[in-house]
Amino acid sequence: MKNIEVCESEVIHEDKVAAVKQTFPEDEVLFDLSDFYKIFGDTTRVKILYALDKSELCVCDISALLGMSVSAVSHQLRTLRESDLVRTKREGKVIYYSLADEHVKSILECGLEHILEKK
Repeated sequence: MKNIEVCESEVIHEDKVAAVKQTFPEDEVLFDLSDFYKIFGDTTRVKILYALDKSELCVCDISALLGMSVSAVSHQLRTLRESDLVRTKREGKVIYYSLADEHVKSILECGLEHILEKK
């Protein structure tokens, strides 16, 4: 276990605290941010996002890729859609899924890069 350094002084740097406090978003925004990151707390959803980072796929494609039922994948895709992380495009009877935007792509890729640099 790593040693955690503990502050041995009880000095409050009021100028720094005040400066940071001025930048704080409203609590509701921070709650939304927390909920946003909770979506990434499920391995199946992260696998789906990773797959969609590589290619636009339909639910059957994702199901085959992950070895899961279409129903289970659909459930996770619904959560990702409701969180605005994925979007859909219909071509005839097929609905294709892709990442919602470049922000989602960046979040996923930066997180993966951070994890891989530690290995």
